[in-house]
Amino acid sequence: MTFLITADIHGSINTWLTLKALMGDNDVMVIAGDLFDTRYGRFGHPDFDPEAIRQDLSAARRTFYYVYGNCDIPSFFPGHDHTLTFAAENKKIFLHHGHHPGRIPSDAQIIIQGHTHIWRLEKQQDRIFMNPGSITRPKKGGPTYGIMDDRSVCIMDLKTGTPVAAMDI
Repeated sequence: MTFLITADIHGSINTWLTLKALMGDNDVMVIAGDLFDTRYGRFGHPDFDPEAIRQDLSAARRTFYYVYGNCDIPSFFPGHDHTLTFAAENKKIFLHHGHHPGRIPSDAQIIIQGHTHIWRLEKQQDRIFMNPGSITRPKKGGPTYGIMDDRSVCIMDLKTGTPVAAMDI
């Protein structure tokens, strides 16, 4: 199973469609916040369509993991939270947006966050910290996203389709 990891979509329908095109039939999407950006969104911009993303995600029959970001209004897509812990590939994963520094569970092995729009992949002691960056509004480089499978995690460059960073899990 492959996990496609993203954050900071900010209601961009083009980014959403790009991410869907990157996914295989059995892939799982992990979204580290600011999916919809219904708080400060670019209302009136032709690429801003959080309603279409919400309808698409609600109709999807695939597993996904999502947490709210600082630009998401929880009532727009209820039933989620600002943090989420789940197991995948025999690892305990802690997912949050990163705008509220909080306590990371001591048994979390992979910590995924967004918020900065800057990709990050590093190991500290026995933990992996990952920020997939952003496809919609990347900072410090081009558009990026993350991939995780049973062997490794990596940050992918959207334009070239090649890893910019990778490590074994």
